[in-house]
Amino acid sequence: MAPMVHGLEAEYFGRVKFTYLDADDPQTQALQRELGFVYQPEFYLLDANGNVLKKLIGFVSEEEFRNLFDQYLQ
Repeated sequence: MAPMVHGLEAEYFGRVKFTYLDADDPQTQALQRELGFVYQPEFYLLDANGNVLKKLIGFVSEEEFRNLFDQYLQ
């Protein structure tokens, strides 16, 4: 999934900020706890204030990501 996500990151650059949570990265553990992160892959779509708009667990298709991004970017 990483190549697809990185491609979307490049495509939506400047409109969607991507932050990567690695379960073993101590620098992101506070955010992981705040979000309730337990499983990889998990994806969180947050608004500009950090509120969770959508949480996705497991495989997510490129089309589903695009639909979500486009829906919330309107």
